[in-house]
Amino acid sequence: MAWDEWEQLKTAAAESRSTGMRLNQLPGDQGGGGGTAGDAQGDLKVTQSDLAAIGDKAFKLYNRLWKEARVAVPSSDKAAGDLTTQGFALGAALQHVSVRWEDQLKSLMDACAHISNHMDYTKNAHAGDEHFIQGQLSSIAMLDQGFDEAYGEPGKKNKGDD
Repeated sequence: MAWDEWEQLKTAAAESRSTGMRLNQLPGDQGGGGGTAGDAQGDLKVTQSDLAAIGDKAFKLYNRLWKEARVAVPSSDKAAGDLTTQGFALGAALQHVSVRWEDQLKSLMDACAHISNHMDYTKNAHAGDEHFIQGQLSSIAMLDQGFDEAYGEPGKKNKGDD
């Protein structure tokens, strides 16, 4: 870049500079944002069947871990004890691995139980929210009917006016 070109760019930048703030962002049609309520992009939708499926998978994984992953612990502990009794240093290392395995397994099982329980809770909470919202909307519809009956229009008699 030549010096003259650099000076021209600096002058152009100084002339176009405003006192406001300018944020770098994607153009509106490029996505990358939340979108509006009518856009397919940006709306998060989850159904009760989605929540139930996630909870069911977590519950099934918890049961499989309980039945299948714990099998290694008793045999590993027995082998570690036998090796230690015979004077092998490997026994302590195997015992350490067994304890770590059991700790990690419990953490994973706790996470599965938490997910399963949370999906059940979320499903029930949203069902209650739906019921509440329907009640609120039906009361708004009743108010709208009252306004549609032209109460309060000049020249019209309302109930109770004599």
